[in-house]
Amino acid sequence: MAKKESAETPLMKQHKEIKNKYPDAVLLFRVGDFYETFSEDAHIASRVLGITLTKRSNGAASSVDLAGFPHHALDTYLHKLVKAGYRVAICDQLEDPKQAKGIVKRGVTELVTPGVATNDKLLETRTNNFLAALYLGDLQCGVAFVDISTGEFYAAQGTAEYMDKLLQSFQPSELLLCKSQVRRFKEQFDSKI
Repeated sequence: MAKKESAETPLMKQHKEIKNKYPDAVLLFRVGDFYETFSEDAHIASRVLGITLTKRSNGAASSVDLAGFPHHALDTYLHKLVKAGYRVAICDQLEDPKQAKGIVKRGVTELVTPGVATNDKLLETRTNNFLAALYLGDLQCGVAFVDISTGEFYAAQGTAEYMDKLLQSFQPSELLLCKSQVRRFKEQFDSKI
């Protein structure tokens, strides 16, 4: 195991550290003039974006799958990942590579999810883009809807059946709920959300 870790490049170590902070997001990792995706993220990007899946060609790291696109094409590709239902963490270079001593500092500068999208390319002009938060109680349930692009906010409480009707009416693009309630939600509500 130690042998594998020592073969990891500084860039891949940095990527791994940042990816561990955002395990459920597709990490767009800025490397020079490109946003690169690695491993499973590369498979997702290749499939959703229609870009080539390849491998690194530098020694011990050559087994890592990757897929990337030019940084100036971010708006072209970001909306495709978000519309496909993925959370996307955009990791940029935080310093000028010419001034960096060693590896360039990088960090996530934006986390985009279907419910918090504000870019015009990510939004439908004729419909709201609601983010919903749902609480499932034994007798009463609660739900809140917010569209951050318009500022609209609604909240309601009632039975689980009433919550289901509201979810179908508002059609949120993203739903937040407690992990402990996920199974109950899947059993009781429409799985389209």
